[in-house]
Amino acid sequence: MGLFGSRGRRRDIPNNPALLAAAAENPGGSVAEIDPAYIDDPNGYVPQEAIRGSWLVDSGGKLTGEYEENPRHGVPQDDFSRLTDPDHWLGWLGDDPAAAVRKGIEESLRAQVADAVVEWVKILDAPRFLTGGRRHTEDEQVMLVTRAGLAAAFALSVRSTQHGRSTLLGVFSWVAAHLSEPQGRKDRTWFDLGVGLDWAGERLGERIYELDGTGGTVER
Repeated sequence: MGLFGSRGRRRDIPNNPALLAAAAENPGGSVAEIDPAYIDDPNGYVPQEAIRGSWLVDSGGKLTGEYEENPRHGVPQDDFSRLTDPDHWLGWLGDDPAAAVRKGIEESLRAQVADAVVEWVKILDAPRFLTGGRRHTEDEQVMLVTRAGLAAAFALSVRSTQHGRSTLLGVFSWVAAHLSEPQGRKDRTWFDLGVGLDWAGERLGERIYELDGTGGTVER
């Protein structure tokens, strides 16, 4: 059973020193063939679509010649399923939460590099969510949502004229306050590179109140 779980077909083993060295380090496993059209650094994050296939390696660390093609190989696509699949209210992000978060990420990048273009974004784990609210003055059984926030771990590819293409990993956080008063709504985002989701999640509880410093009930 290889990387993609299908029966491989035999190919001539390429005389590629890097490939042979990787095989020697993975006896009994497999070595992925990365498509350089989509990924510049094979040692960083690699989306599944950027993998052409995998070479099977024998117990001695040698390529067997058996190759499994990746049926998903092609242009990497956005994946926001981990954002939208959880049963959590995202109405504060509009009718299309994935599009809203993608736009927020791209705006964060363009604030640093004006011509930055995001090629693809993948949300890597279930985000951290927080929701703040207060009881309705006329009906204590009704909770009015006054603020909300999320922290989402991502991998993305961005390109620009000056910097070329880069693959970035980090956490995008977004908080909004005064949601029960649309005209007074305030939003703020953070684009933290090289941090973990736990780190960003711990700060979300502080950030959700930074816009005005008022208190409230926070639900995880």
